[in-house]
Amino acid sequence: MATLSSKPSLRYSVSDWATSNKQISDAAEHKRSISHEIRQAARDLRNDTANKTNWQEYDSSRRLSDRINDVARWKENLKVCAQEVDTEMDALTMSKEETERALAATVLPLEVTAECLTLREGRRGKELVSDPVEAELKKEVEVIDGVQRSLQQCIDQAFEQLCRLQEARQQLTIDLQDKIEALDVDMSCLSLTIRSPEISLKPNPSRVPPGSTTPQHWEQFSRYNVTRAKEEMQASVQIRENNSITRAQVQNELEAQRMAVEFALRKRTHHQEQAHHEMQWQLKTTQDEITELERDISGLEEDMHAKMAPLKLVHTRLENRIKRPGMDLCRDEVQFGLVDEAKQLEAAILALKQKLAQAQHSLQSLKQHEAQMIEDLSRKQDALSLEQRSSQTRQHLTLGVQTEGLRSAVVPLTNSSGRFKLDLA
Repeated sequence: MATLSSKPSLRYSVSDWATSNKQISDAAEHKRSISHEIRQAARDLRNDTANKTNWQEYDSSRRLSDRINDVARWKENLKVCAQEVDTEMDALTMSKEETERALAATVLPLEVTAECLTLREGRRGKELVSDPVEAELKKEVEVIDGVQRSLQQCIDQAFEQLCRLQEARQQLTIDLQDKIEALDVDMSCLSLTIRSPEISLKPNPSRVPPGSTTPQHWEQFSRYNVTRAKEEMQASVQIRENNSITRAQVQNELEAQRMAVEFALRKRTHHQEQAHHEMQWQLKTTQDEITELERDISGLEEDMHAKMAPLKLVHTRLENRIKRPGMDLCRDEVQFGLVDEAKQLEAAILALKQKLAQAQHSLQSLKQHEAQMIEDLSRKQDALSLEQRSSQTRQHLTLGVQTEGLRSAVVPLTNSSGRFKLDLA
């Protein structure tokens, strides 16, 4: 009869087996419960993160859009302000060039005045007088000098203001260029989506780059640039108004002084013409008197010569009667008559000689005075000619006033209108 071999092993009871099965079932149920909870939590987390991601993406896009609107608004403000600055710079440059032309136009009056003073220095003798014309001409030089200083001061102020406007314009240009570049960057960021091919992970993208500013500082910077530009434009407007007023004032001053000089010159010329005519009449009268005196001197000489024959006759008769002899040498009436006649003739001849000497002395004096009058008349003629030449010279000013006033076609002294123009499109 065969026997069965058996391997010794641990044997569990039925109750242990049932307990083990129950434990396995309970563990499976517990793990499934935990897995279910995890799955639910994961689904909630997925939904929450998806919603937050979508919201954050929307919110970031909205903020980008708001930021783009802010940048675009400031870009437009800067653009408009820059255009206004350009317009004001053109206006100030034009005002400055007009002032420069007004300054250049004062060269002609100064040259004319200097020429008139030089011409009048050519007067000779007593004609070289310090008259109202000279005083007005010197005053005109002072007026022109003051006008030139005023106009040059206006030009300097305009040039300095143009430099300040240029600085403000340059700052606007830099700020506007930065706004344009920032706007391009933000619009590019706004156009990106999760499907864009150019997106990628970046190392430390949340770092704060050097030179970062706060939104308050950013807005204050642009506001300051615009405010500064507007203040400079207001100052430029004031300078242009001052330039216009100054140009009108100096034109009135120059015109008033020109008229004062020409009035004094006409008055002086009239007086000199009167003096010249008076001297011509005096000279002619003196020359007529010299002619008459010379005729009378000739008459005196003839009378003296005519008295010599009667005197010789009387002397001869007296001398001959001295030869009477004896008692016939009588001092009779004839003798007294001849002596009286001789004395009268000698007295007449002496009176004629004295009168002739007086007449000759008077003639010499008249001729000397005639020479003086001829010389004085020559000086008066020269002085009158110089006054007439001065009047002709000053006609250039009259022509200038009638045609262009203080304007003249000259090249501006300084070209300061050139500047960097940014494309604002």
